[in-house]
Amino acid sequence: MVLAAAVMLALSGCKGGDLVSYDLPAKSARYTFETQTNDVKTVWQYTSAKPAKGDAPELSPCMGDLAGSNTAACRPEPLIFLRYDFGLALDNTVRAGETHEVTVVGYYQESLAALPKVTSLKAETTFDGGRTWHPATTRATAKNTFTTTIENPRREQAAKGVGLRISATDSQGNTVRQTIPTVYTLR
Repeated sequence: MVLAAAVMLALSGCKGGDLVSYDLPAKSARYTFETQTNDVKTVWQYTSAKPAKGDAPELSPCMGDLAGSNTAACRPEPLIFLRYDFGLALDNTVRAGETHEVTVVGYYQESLAALPKVTSLKAETTFDGGRTWHPATTRATAKNTFTTTIENPRREQAAKGVGLRISATDSQGNTVRQTIPTVYTLR
């Protein structure tokens, strides 16, 4: 949760106190933002430009607005965030040798502007700590929601657990790629 808050503050483009902020050029450009926390690596690619007007909702204002130090227009950047329902047992395991479904929801920070739609999601699994990746079947099940089907191997074939790599694209060409080295172990 702290990472999400830090990302929201850093990417809102607002000035205030000791917060990280930045000014974008007036002309639209493509940006890459990378973060890694607890071995989970996330890479966003998105297109953005300097906002002409503020686009932060009243219930989620920019920090500079709250501190009274913001004079420039600010807004959240169009980053696709991913939320998972891994459907795990209480001990964070799944049965070996069986099919397992994971639900992935793409979402955005609140914005006054219309938000894009996540149009595609691709999933890959690893059973050897990330040395090799295997495509997993994915289908759209609702708006910005996808279900990935993982074919779990025998337990000894995934001694390091099962990892997941998700790549998503939205209707504006923004992308996210998130790699989770170990999502669950097999029992």
